[in-house]
Amino acid sequence: MIHVLASITIAPGRRDTFLTEFHAIVSAVRAEDGCIAYAPAVDEVSGISIQSAPRGDVVVVIEQWRDLAALQAHLVAPHMGAYRERVKDLVMGVQLQVLKPA
Repeated sequence: MIHVLASITIAPGRRDTFLTEFHAIVSAVRAEDGCIAYAPAVDEVSGISIQSAPRGDVVVVIEQWRDLAALQAHLVAPHMGAYRERVKDLVMGVQLQVLKPA
């Protein structure tokens, strides 16, 4: 199994619009062969002193895939191409971490 953290920086003030588009693809992604988990998350103000400052224009997608091949298939799935086209003006940047259990 692999874990993926995709930190997506959204155009200022457009996070809700982005999340609407994102939620529209979640069921299709979860139905993909090899998808174990796929969900968006946003910063929560916790009051914990070592937490970084909340990022109001960032969405982190937390994913788990059976293996790297399943992730690679996901990246080229037709619904993902259509999704990327719909959000291209909302996304300012993406940082991707692909992790394995240690």
